[in-house]
Amino acid sequence: MIFLFHGLHSISSASHHHQHKHRVLTKKAITPCKTLNFYLHDILYDGHNSHNATSAIVAAPAWANRTVLGAQDCFGDVIVFNDPITLDNNLHSKPVGKHRGTINFAGADPLMNKTRDISVIGGTGDFFMARGVATFITDAFEGVSYFRVHIIVNLYECWI
Repeated sequence: MIFLFHGLHSISSASHHHQHKHRVLTKKAITPCKTLNFYLHDILYDGHNSHNATSAIVAAPAWANRTVLGAQDCFGDVIVFNDPITLDNNLHSKPVGKHRGTINFAGADPLMNKTRDISVIGGTGDFFMARGVATFITDAFEGVSYFRVHIIVNLYECWI
């Protein structure tokens, strides 16, 4: 496809060579209409910590381990969560909210990658029809049951 496009472009340029002008496209800085910066603390149920778990794998393939998140061959896990959200990376800080899916993210979230960008494609309430980018930064990964993610959400389309 690239070869075909290049070939057609060369033919077009050759026939109108004296009239051809180059356009320079510039990238304008876009200011987000809303920015959120917070930490999400997740304690996965590991079979023994029901008193303080904030998430659990509720469905997985028959061969999967339902108490380990992010294994090498992990595929198809369905996880429910009610994680505390704080403004700093201390699990014991006063929560400013709960992670309950009020902003819809779409894209792969490979937990073992330190940083990943995921599309924001809407939500509910203040985030109805919101569009933007969320940067997930794995801030801590302790054992198989606790991880902390620093999330920076930049919304470029807001309905207020």
